[in-house]
Amino acid sequence: MKTIKKKIPKFKSTDEEIEFWDKNNATDFFNFQNSEKISFPNLKPSTKMISLRLPEALLERLKTLANKNDVPYQSLIKILLSEKVNEEFKKVG
Repeated sequence: MKTIKKKIPKFKSTDEEIEFWDKNNATDFFNFQNSEKISFPNLKPSTKMISLRLPEALLERLKTLANKNDVPYQSLIKILLSEKVNEEFKKVG
């Protein structure tokens, strides 16, 4: 089994490197058979802005709850939504 088939060139710029990887396959340069899984727990996931209409009473309750927990209300909404989604996924397997 071959480990590295080709040598990666030195790049003069990021654009040159991007162009190179757009045209080449990483499997020609790296052996992924012995790669290790790693995690990056401190990376923030990318987010997307959405518009969500909520009843005013619910929004006020969320803001009050967030204030009591000393967190921004939008962060609290994300936390609660994430917890509920995870809970529902566990139910359906």
